Parts: sequence; C-alpha cells; structure tokens
Amino acid sequence: MDRIQSIKVFIRVVDLGSFSKAAAEMGIGQSAVTKQVAQLEAKLGSRLLHRSTHGVSPTEIGRLYYEKCKLIAHHVDEAESVAALMQSQLQGSLRISSSVAFGRRVLVPLMVKFMKEHPKVQLDITFEDRYVDLVAQGVDLAIRMGRLADSSLGSRYLGVNPWVVVGSQAYLEQRGEPLLPEELSAHDALIYSTVQGDARWLLTGQDGYVHSITVKGPLRSNNLSALLSAVRSGMGLAALPWYVAHESIKTGAVRPVLTNWTLPSQEIHAVYSSPRLLPAKIQTFIDWLQTEMKDQWWTRSN
Repeated sequence: MDRIQSIKVFIRVVDLGSFSKAAAEMGIGQSAVTKQVAQLEAKLGSRLLHRSTHGVSPTEIGRLYYEKCKLIAHHVDEAESVAALMQSQLQGSLRISSSVAFGRRVLVPLMVKFMKEHPKVQLDITFEDRYVDLVAQGVDLAIRMGRLADSSLGSRYLGVNPWVVVGSQAYLEQRGEPLLPEELSAHDALIYSTVQGDARWLLTGQDGYVHSITVKGPLRSNNLSALLSAVRSGMGLAALPWYVAHESIKTGAVRPVLTNWTLPSQEIHAVYSSPRLLPAKIQTFIDWLQTEMKDQWWTRSN
C-alpha cells in the first residue's frame, strides 16, 4: 500500500464527504478509494469514517487522524514543490478559478498566450460567480476582485479593475446625455446587482467630492454580459468594468458618459491556499499575469 497516496485519498474523502466524489476528482475507481481507506483502518485498528446513505464523516479518531494527515500531505507537497522549483521547464496541471465575465473576456486570451509559451503546463480553468474554497475544491489559484476577506490565504496584487458608465448613441440621442451625476436619477439604469452599491452609484469628481446617486431602471442582473447587451440595444445606462465595455466602446456600439467622474475601482489579486513556498508553475503564472496586467491592461482584453 502506498501510504502517502492512501493518506491523500483519505483527506479528499473527508473534504468532500463522499467516496464517489473523491474517486471522480482523483481519477480513480470508487472501489480503489474504498479499499485504500479500509486498509488504513485495518492498519490502525480503528474506524476512521462513519458511513451512511447521506455520505461519510470522520469519527473522533478519524478527525484527529485527518488533521495530522493534512500536515503530512502539506509537507509532502512542499517537498515535491522544491523539486519542481529546480526544474528549468515548467510542467504539470494548474487549476484556476475566476468569475465568469473576467475569465471569458480576460483570462482565456491570456491563458492561450501563456500555454504557447509554456506548452508543458496544462491549464484547467473554472468560471464561477461565487466564493470558491480553494482547498476543498483543489484549486491552485483564484483571481479575486475587491477586498480579501481570508487572511490565511496567500495573495499577490495584480492590478485594478476600473469601471465606467456607458450608453448607446441611440439612447443618448433620445434621452439626452447626462452632464452631471445628479442627472442619472432621471435616466433608465441597467443595474448590476453584485457590486458598485447595487442601485446606488458612487461617482468621484476631480475635486475629490463623492456623489452618491440612487438609480432605477428596467433591468437588474448579476451577469455583466447581459447588461452590456441591454446597453447596446438602447435600454439605458450601465456601470460596467472597462474590460467588459472596452470592445463595444472601441467599435462605437456604446460610449462613456460622465467622463470627468470616476466610479470606484476594485483591486485584483491572485489568491492561493498557502503563502509558503509556491510551486514553480503557480509562481511563474502569477509573475506572468502581473506583467500582462500592467498599465491600461483592460484596453488589451476581449
């Protein structure tokens, strides 16, 4: 029995609460997972897991064993990372998590470019507009915007995500272009329901004064692409990230308004599970992203 492999299998079973999910994630048969855990129990002479129709959970002994196993697996991973860091050519899989809009519009083009430069690295990217538990889901790196809540994670600053208020030419010709933030209240707003204060937009003038404007309109959505489509069709004004609106601005489908005022920007960070000793593939990818996201990176997206 490969003790280290069995320990890693046991950890994933506990993390996921399921033999079948652990087997699927690790790419091995469920019977192999069950057998390895059973062999651990036999060697220890103790039951490590409660089995039921609802899944599995650790016994009291299993919980203590699990915590020790996590430390062992972590040190094994660090040891393997040392070897990887000494290699001159990067290789192996890299699992990345990102929001849907940022992933599709920004990360995918960048990843294609990165893979051409590092052909032995296999990238696996997941798009989800929700918080992702890096350890539980086996994610190597997540791209997150805004304030970081979990200080136990390692992180690297990548850049900022600026926002802009945009409208179509047809809408602005029909309704008039707002020249002051206060005029937004009389317009149809297409509201992103996740950030930028929801139905309250904050615009900062060149004098530093912040205008807090309550907006309303015919559409609310947590999907940025849906809002951009609505703006392009002339339904109203929207506050969007520059990386979402840039291509439509470039082609003239929409244009910025209130350009003497700015919306709050978000910081962008690369986040990883452990702040200690990053594997070479993660370190190199983060360094590469920092270079790609310098200056006005959003004008190079899409």
